[in-house]
Amino acid sequence: MDLDKCRYIVVEGPIGAGKTSLARQIASHVAGDALLERPEDNPFLARFYDDMARFALPTQLTFLFQRADQLRGVSQLDMFRRATVGDFLLDKDPLFARLNLSDAEYLLYEKVYSHLKPETPTPDLVIYLQAPVETLVERVRERGVAYERSISPNYLSRLAEAYSRYFYQYEDAPLLIVNSERLNFVADAEHMALLLSRIASMRGRREFFNLGQTA
Repeated sequence: MDLDKCRYIVVEGPIGAGKTSLARQIASHVAGDALLERPEDNPFLARFYDDMARFALPTQLTFLFQRADQLRGVSQLDMFRRATVGDFLLDKDPLFARLNLSDAEYLLYEKVYSHLKPETPTPDLVIYLQAPVETLVERVRERGVAYERSISPNYLSRLAEAYSRYFYQYEDAPLLIVNSERLNFVADAEHMALLLSRIASMRGRREFFNLGQTA
């Protein structure tokens, strides 16, 4: 796969997997635009981690409105524009909703989602970062975001499992599944070079990358 010819690339993964850092790195590599989630703009997020049952719905809907607004411009992508590299896949949005909402709340969410979801192009490449729950917990604690201190290992475990189920069935775009446990794409240029080499060697619709594997 020629990464420089991709117009729309998405990096995904659970909290702590490193998707935002990698999305920035790839956007820089292809001289593209980074389309990143803005959790700091969601006024309900900190309260959600303290009281999930109470604040799940407003948190989820706020993210949905935000993501839909961000993606409206992506629907106009063409071969003459700079590439766009995102750190979220809107089609995966219901994953969080199903995990956190009650049945009644989820029915409401589904109605809003179906009316709000913009038409967006299928990504040229999706990179799914996965890591053991212990690694996710350690990374979340290391980055020291105040409102993330109350995220429990149990929640991260449920989230990682939901991601695994989702991408096990994902077939909409070419997918590279990356074990990010021993990878640091920001601090180690060699790790980034290995990933780029692995992407260049992709021939199938679903492939895997672990440290030490380059083809």
